[in-house]
Amino acid sequence: MTGREAPGAQHGDRACLGSRLHADESRYDATVHQALEEQPFGPVTVLYGDRRGRYPHGNTLIVRGRDQSLAIDPSLGLVARGSPPRVDRVLHSHCHEDHFAGSFLYPEAPWLFHESDLPGIRSLDGLMDLYGYPEPIRSAWSRAVVEQFHFTPRPDAVAFRGGDVFDLGGITVEAIHAPGHTRGHCFFRIEPVGLVYLADVDLSSFGPYYGDAWSDLEDFERTLAMARDIDATYYATFHHIGVLEGKAAYIERLDRFAGVIADRERRLLEFLAEPRTLDDIVRHRFVYRPQDQVLFADGVERRTMSLHLARLGRTGRVREPAPGLHVRAAA
Repeated sequence: MTGREAPGAQHGDRACLGSRLHADESRYDATVHQALEEQPFGPVTVLYGDRRGRYPHGNTLIVRGRDQSLAIDPSLGLVARGSPPRVDRVLHSHCHEDHFAGSFLYPEAPWLFHESDLPGIRSLDGLMDLYGYPEPIRSAWSRAVVEQFHFTPRPDAVAFRGGDVFDLGGITVEAIHAPGHTRGHCFFRIEPVGLVYLADVDLSSFGPYYGDAWSDLEDFERTLAMARDIDATYYATFHHIGVLEGKAAYIERLDRFAGVIADRERRLLEFLAEPRTLDDIVRHRFVYRPQDQVLFADGVERRTMSLHLARLGRTGRVREPAPGLHVRAAA
């Protein structure tokens, strides 16, 4: 999703649930506010979504080789452009609504997903299980992904794995498994352009989103450590940032992005100076701001902070003085 101006602001990909469905409405703002830009990098063209891919839009990559071409993460920005570019295959970084919102424009082309995310595109129930929202949110979100993000089940979707290379003829696209956001989330390295597409490691100030049933905090941290070692000329994101040139600018953004995890944990430990229940933690808000009226907020807070609590419990930094109560352990 979009980059956020400050931690806790309701912007961002899976982080921007507030922009998806608010408590008093069932539609997101899909208005195109600016002329849609595009930026070529040799055989790669970045087709920017509205406001550089602010959610619900995103930035789609078109990669053309001598023999074949593919689209990476067709977005609502692609839909807004009208006639889509011709491609032979559709490659997805992961199975989330904003990343397949334009894929329906390619009904005849093979759709490719990492094998771990494949169940999410094969059926609507599979996708809802990936998110893990309880009722009545599950039913409302089911309608939204169909009506607003053009979800089309593809039982014939093709699986790939990390390390797989797609040879387009003089241009290669390598999948780099980067889980945490989802189980199958991937980066893509495009050579000889020297461009790495980071998908929803979007380098925003909101920080990493790991609030779905198929998200994992410690997988995300391993992905971020791996990401620091990626050398490239260009680093592209699906939301906001667009394309950064040079590793120094990339590392500066990446470290700020990753630092949000430690900040959430620090604030949680401060809050646990006295015993609290998980409901107390959810109400306090560590992902969203207390004033954000977001339909999904409680579920996201519960999943996200449960992951932090579990880790803090394993490492002895938080204890349970009574069932269901959590308190910071004495130093």
